[in-house]
Amino acid sequence: MEIKDIKSVYFVGAGGIGMSAIARYFLNKGMVVAGYDKTPSELTSQLEKEGALIHYEESVDEIPQACRNPKHTLVIYTPAIPAAHKELSWFRDGGFEIQKRAQVLGTLTRTLKGLCVAGTHGKTSTSTMCAHIMHQSHVDCNAFLGGISKNYATNYILSSSEYVVIEADEFDRSFHWLRPWISVITATDPDHLDIYGTEEAYLESFRHYTSLIQSGGALILRKGLKMQPDVQEGVTIYEYSRDEGDFHAENIRIANGEIVFDFVSPLENISDVKLGQPIPINIENGIAAMAMAQLCGCNAEELRYGMKTFGGVDRRFDFKINDSRHVLLSDYAHHPKEIYQSAKSIRELYKERHITALFQPHLYTRTRDFYKEFADALSLLDEVILCDIYPAREEPIPGVTSKLIYDNLADGVEKSMVKKEDVIELIKDRDFDVLIVLGAGDLDNMVPEMAKIISKKREEEK
Repeated sequence: MEIKDIKSVYFVGAGGIGMSAIARYFLNKGMVVAGYDKTPSELTSQLEKEGALIHYEESVDEIPQACRNPKHTLVIYTPAIPAAHKELSWFRDGGFEIQKRAQVLGTLTRTLKGLCVAGTHGKTSTSTMCAHIMHQSHVDCNAFLGGISKNYATNYILSSSEYVVIEADEFDRSFHWLRPWISVITATDPDHLDIYGTEEAYLESFRHYTSLIQSGGALILRKGLKMQPDVQEGVTIYEYSRDEGDFHAENIRIANGEIVFDFVSPLENISDVKLGQPIPINIENGIAAMAMAQLCGCNAEELRYGMKTFGGVDRRFDFKINDSRHVLLSDYAHHPKEIYQSAKSIRELYKERHITALFQPHLYTRTRDFYKEFADALSLLDEVILCDIYPAREEPIPGVTSKLIYDNLADGVEKSMVKKEDVIELIKDRDFDVLIVLGAGDLDNMVPEMAKIISKKREEEK
């Protein structure tokens, strides 16, 4: 089915961060957009306000009439939806065109120049940063992002530009549908082993992804990755990192809550680049984002201004309170390497302060496979409070609990465990110095209330 034939689009799993960006694209095109999601959320509420018809009961009867014609209805689903889902089964039996979200993005990369960011971690921040640099420049871009950009309060940017920035997701090999013009690969630390089985299969998936980059385009590869790229003839390979590679930073200055560095590039060096979101890990993310934008024609002043005005991404090192008395932030980190980078960055920012992590592990399989690595990363901090595992799409695995991480934390780390329903009481009872809420589960929903409690304590102290 071609886009010109589509009159209505139905989303099975409408509230996902990536799915909602696609929904907004079709709403913008004036099509009927409807769908199902398991639970209401801020995202689904926003989509409803923008015109989407969303319901929360798994029922064929809830599918609107406008989405019941297979000739004109495209059905898009997320891999997290079970194959036996009643509505998905009804569409399948009815001969509807059914596509994964990644297939739809793949179609867009065949009609626009896809600037795709892949990797185990760092891809949301890097792609959102690149989209902001590009959108405020003379080049401009469209964008489908894996997080809510604080600059635009959305995960979607629409323009008349020939470029589209896309977060390339390796889960379920979704990124194999894409045909990038330029791609960044930030990291290939094994993840989703419930899908891939082995590290070798995971790395092979990234190798195949690099073969999909269009001739004449480019691959910007984080220096030191295990994977071996396999690009087509005519694709230029660049390397980057914080400190070395074709693109890297020099003369890094971290002081008084600010980060400034010089950008070294084979195209043009740029001095005194200031980070709008001054977090050490964003130096490397920024190098990759600037490299991609520079290859697309953004000039030095546009790159400098884009970096300085980048406001960050919701749930990515997302500060709620930041002063000399209290710091509260939320971070989506849910892989050991992400946790390590977050812990390392926050330790670099707050060298002399007591740092506590409140961590909700995500998935039983990931906890089973990486509990020692999680413990090692969290042990960089002063105190660790562990919640129960957030199951997402999985059933419990006997013997796999947060206690596995707890038992492997380093000696000297203060540690405890708490049930999710007791978290708010814990925040009321304790006086934290620096508190970071980590994980991709639902603990983040409590962060606004945590911020209110901590702010109230500050007022009472005055």
